[in-house]
Amino acid sequence: MGRRYQQITRVLICAAALLIAAQSAVRASAGGCDPAQVQIQGPFGEARFSVEIADTQVARARGLMHRETLPLSAGMLFVYPAPQPLSFWMRNTPLALDILFIDPQGVVQHIHEMAKPFDETPIFGGTGLTHVLEINGGLARRLGIAPGDRLRHPTFSQNSAAWPC
Repeated sequence: MGRRYQQITRVLICAAALLIAAQSAVRASAGGCDPAQVQIQGPFGEARFSVEIADTQVARARGLMHRETLPLSAGMLFVYPAPQPLSFWMRNTPLALDILFIDPQGVVQHIHEMAKPFDETPIFGGTGLTHVLEINGGLARRLGIAPGDRLRHPTFSQNSAAWPC
């Protein structure tokens, strides 16, 4: 039983080492992209936001409704399965938000600054969009974020991303 136990132990140690190596390879191939963070790059430099992902119909419909606060370096990233025209509104949202509309390559196409709390007027972001990032109102201007800036996140197709992971 001692020899068999040693063999099983060696196999388990090897399997654990292979698993750790595989996880490290996955992290390395992602280029350090963290699914819980979005990076934005432009002439201003770089900015990083901790994000909640809204990638289901229910999560996208709920968004940031009823939230009284949002940390300064946080936001919500809405992810859609295919390019499409996108409009947002501020129903039941007590925070003023900047809404960044993003194409499939991760390029900011339009920014609606300081969306008014509780306003149900549709905010049209454009066509051919797959992502929307909501951050605190006024922050895009303060940081210098503008159309043409690039986002980096693993939800963008890394084969066509303007700034791949």
